[in-house]
Amino acid sequence: KKMIYDTGKSGVIQTKIVSTPTVLTKRFVLTDAEIITMASWGALIEKHYTERAKKWMPMDMEWAKDGISGELYIVQARPETVQAERDFSKLVEYTVSGQGKELARGISVGSKAASGKTHLILSPKQIREFKKGEILVTTMTDPDWEPIMKMASAIVTDKGGRTSHAAIVSRELGLPAIVGTGSATRVLKTGTMVTVDATGSAGIITAGKAKVAVREHSLGTLPETKTKIMVNIASPEIAFENSFLPVKGVGLAREEFIIASYIGVHPLAILNFKKQSPRVRAAIQKKMAGWKDPVEYYVDNLAYGIAKICAAFAPRPVIVRFSDFKTNEYSTLLGGEAYEPEEENPMIGWRGASRYYDPKFKDAFVLECRALVKVREDMGLENVIPMIPFCRTVAEAQQVLGSMAAHGLVARSQTSHASSGSLTSATPVYMMCEIPSNVLLAEEFLDLFDGMSIGSNDLTQLTLGLDRDSGIVTHIGNENDEAVRALISMIIRKCSARGKYLGICGQGPSDLPDFAEFLVREGIESMSLNPDSVVKTIEHVAEIEERISH
Repeated sequence: KKMIYDTGKSGVIQTKIVSTPTVLTKRFVLTDAEIITMASWGALIEKHYTERAKKWMPMDMEWAKDGISGELYIVQARPETVQAERDFSKLVEYTVSGQGKELARGISVGSKAASGKTHLILSPKQIREFKKGEILVTTMTDPDWEPIMKMASAIVTDKGGRTSHAAIVSRELGLPAIVGTGSATRVLKTGTMVTVDATGSAGIITAGKAKVAVREHSLGTLPETKTKIMVNIASPEIAFENSFLPVKGVGLAREEFIIASYIGVHPLAILNFKKQSPRVRAAIQKKMAGWKDPVEYYVDNLAYGIAKICAAFAPRPVIVRFSDFKTNEYSTLLGGEAYEPEEENPMIGWRGASRYYDPKFKDAFVLECRALVKVREDMGLENVIPMIPFCRTVAEAQQVLGSMAAHGLVARSQTSHASSGSLTSATPVYMMCEIPSNVLLAEEFLDLFDGMSIGSNDLTQLTLGLDRDSGIVTHIGNENDEAVRALISMIIRKCSARGKYLGICGQGPSDLPDFAEFLVREGIESMSLNPDSVVKTIEHVAEIEERISH
């Protein structure tokens, strides 16, 4: 609906509500310049009322745009009463009692609990059947499932471990999850009232609605730690919520989650839009309503997702990892099947840096570079730090950095890569340290990069030869294995000697207390954790540092 002027029979100018023509519903209401104007007005109004009230006074405002003159108006401003009354210094803890019969159990994720009706979904194409607040029950998930996962109150899967996709995303969405049950899709029928209890080390699904108690912790009384504690953020939707955590920044923001949920189209299908089948073209056009150019749609939405995270945490650093989809994950994006080969083991196949300079994919990587330049240059969010994942060789690193520099992202430690037409000043560029070769040739990699972040999940599986998605071999070893620890000790020493940043962004420090102690004693600079693990890890690290100091 929209409001228009109407003179009517009386000849007096009035207004009336009419249906909005379909063509107008597919256009943006405001330009970027108008949005900036509205934002500045909003900031001024909030500042005015805050000064007058002598306390923070967030405002609820309404605006209008004159359809004839094009002028903008603020038509109402009143105090907001929900966020203003919330105490952001408190953190919630869940406990469960009065559980019914145990139906299934698996690996616990999220330190929360929820009751609700189950809904068995075996394909993300069934999203229209799923209702907000239901408990998602499925075999396993990948990035294509995120729109459904956002609607769920809890997630239960048959397969996967604590570093599987379902586990990672549920943590970052703040949802309780139980993965690797082995039987959930067989024993949990759609419409069954259950309680998902992920508060303990083992996750348990019980029949009926149990009592869920909530306890608050005061963040203001948390101790300071020498080791920097950062947070992992996947979805931009939870960025502002988690920006109030007592962290030093974002240690890992994954592009692939933004691509899957904000864009939903394979980048090569975007670049070759005119060559797509009528069905795929129509589906892309439906997604890009409001944009004329598919490429701009892709770049803008990727930039908006990244910028939302950066704005929430500014001026604290936000480390953004370039896309690290595997072939089986990329193929699920709209148009992706035409561009992705079938691999026997995608986990160690065509992923990460190997794509960025490959003739078959390098043009798609340019879109990611353009998005980051837009965030840094157009939006002024210079706290963004790009990071390259799964970089196997030094030569590969050089090729990727060269491509980045050619498209406006020049690594601070490699200004010689800059082209004369560089769009931006030098920026720190990090790489994931998740392959044994990254440790063994650390000196050569550190000549090229400004820092590293240990991906303990991949480093563990590649050091021990484990498939991290297989529940059969997960008992063999984890980050605490002597071989993995030896590599981590080596890279900590090498980065420290060079004065280069080194963090870790896996779940190991929060899931394995003795591993966290090992990292602190070795001198890791930062640990980046999922939001649900931040407070308990700060407390644990503070205890470790206190013991070490004595």
